[in-house]
Amino acid sequence: MPTYTQESILRLVRERGVRFVNLQFTDIVGSVKSVTVPTSQLEHVLEHGVWFDGSSIEGFARISESDMFLFPDLNTFAIIPWNVDEHCTARLICNVFTPDGERFAGAPRTALTIALEELAAMGYEYLVGPELEFFLFETDASGAPIPGATHDEAGYFDATADRATLVRQDMITALEAFGIEVEAGHHEVARGQHEIDFRYSNALLAADNAVTFKYVLKAVAREHGLYATFMPKPIRGIAGSGMHVHQSIADLKTGKNLFADGSDTHGLSKMAKHFIAGQLKHARAMSAVLAPLVNSYKRLVPGYEAPVYISWARINRSALIRVPRPATPEATRLELRCPDPSCNPYLAFAVMLKCGMDGVKNELPVPEATEEDLFESNLARHGLETLPGSLREALAELERDTVVQEALGPHIYERFMDAKMLEWDDYRMQVTPWELERYLYTF
Repeated sequence: MPTYTQESILRLVRERGVRFVNLQFTDIVGSVKSVTVPTSQLEHVLEHGVWFDGSSIEGFARISESDMFLFPDLNTFAIIPWNVDEHCTARLICNVFTPDGERFAGAPRTALTIALEELAAMGYEYLVGPELEFFLFETDASGAPIPGATHDEAGYFDATADRATLVRQDMITALEAFGIEVEAGHHEVARGQHEIDFRYSNALLAADNAVTFKYVLKAVAREHGLYATFMPKPIRGIAGSGMHVHQSIADLKTGKNLFADGSDTHGLSKMAKHFIAGQLKHARAMSAVLAPLVNSYKRLVPGYEAPVYISWARINRSALIRVPRPATPEATRLELRCPDPSCNPYLAFAVMLKCGMDGVKNELPVPEATEEDLFESNLARHGLETLPGSLREALAELERDTVVQEALGPHIYERFMDAKMLEWDDYRMQVTPWELERYLYTF
């Protein structure tokens, strides 16, 4: 990824005829927010930031403390490929500050930055590679998705019935224009379901890329008359969309993978095993952040390769944490399989890191690996805890887990809980078509 300075950005803006710049950040639930400035104001913005009303953003601030400032991260500069000619527009991802010049504790990017700085003080770097799955749906005349109307009927790696080959290619081209190094794209298991993978990297860059990924794919799908959704379980009876996250810790000075140990049966160092133990210990509370929707828990059910049992293994895809066989020891990594793409990646990676490092700091013992299919073997899953069965159950676990709360910080934790309890209460009071069909004509 290129390194930018204020001078190089201003030069590129002049050379490419950029007219506008979108200053982007996310709210607590992960929605992209944007303030657009004309390039005549860009130099001032780069030096002094731009003001906005934080009280209008989900979970940010009360009216009495609403003044916020956006300061762009120069290395996130990119020219948006579908806004050209007289509307040529660039993008910068921003950090949020208070009027006193302090980093705003309620900004998700701040939470991850703080967690990574604490890790860096120990001499470590957190590397992740998220794999975001998504569905493409047909749309109606107004551009709204038609529920259940998948774009194709293809399956995993299908090359014959896959109607989205050209759509994915346009998505990959657009992602590369944002500096995202794409490794592969393919059709997934369910009809209308796809995956595009990008390069493993530092967790902050990966979170920026994941946010950009969702924003870009929705825009490109719209250009094709389609709707891209990252809803975890949009259709009953077929596979849902996950965001499996590969992760490792590296030595900050040497870059050496500290999870690798060739002398171990699983190829894992003691640090890696303690990290696994930490994430397993906090898995139920992490779920509230990693699988944050009511709908998320309709994906986390037996039968569709999504994890249910809190366990780890090398080859067992029903386990919560899997250790893929690496091509080289330096490629050793842990794959956490419960996150889904509706999560806020800044908060997700902050929580995953702090919970894993809780295991490292306290040298938590890792349980035995479970290599048998947990959905097929009663014996294999005997004694194993399960992930929460609902958002409400996950939130109850979050209320009891101080490590996850500390990863979020008091400000985000309080407002995240408020937002999610409102979501749960709204869902709980709904009268659904299922209920009407099942009960109305019987009782």
